[in-house]
Amino acid sequence: MPQHFRSLAIAAAFAASLGAVAAPKTIVLPPDGAQLRPSPLPGYAKAQASCVACHSAEYMLYQPPNAGRPYWDAMTKRMRAVFKAPLNDSDIPDIVDYLTATYGNQGK
Repeated sequence: MPQHFRSLAIAAAFAASLGAVAAPKTIVLPPDGAQLRPSPLPGYAKAQASCVACHSAEYMLYQPPNAGRPYWDAMTKRMRAVFKAPLNDSDIPDIVDYLTATYGNQGK
């Protein structure tokens, strides 16, 4: 095979493989088995809007049950800094209040 045909064949194969890679894929996840525990605190709605956009509410159940406010404050800020969670600075205190009261230990 002449060199220019070989190059053309390689380019065509590469272009075809790009088309296969670029095709959109759909992933269907099972429904969440856990929901955030309802609360009248303003942080509940903010956690519903922000936290479970990235992970299941079940994640809260695996956190230390005696975790105090400093723990939840650090975790919330870590989610924003490291994982780019969609949290506004002004919403963090309300979310931390909710997480501490609902999943942690307010006394700590």
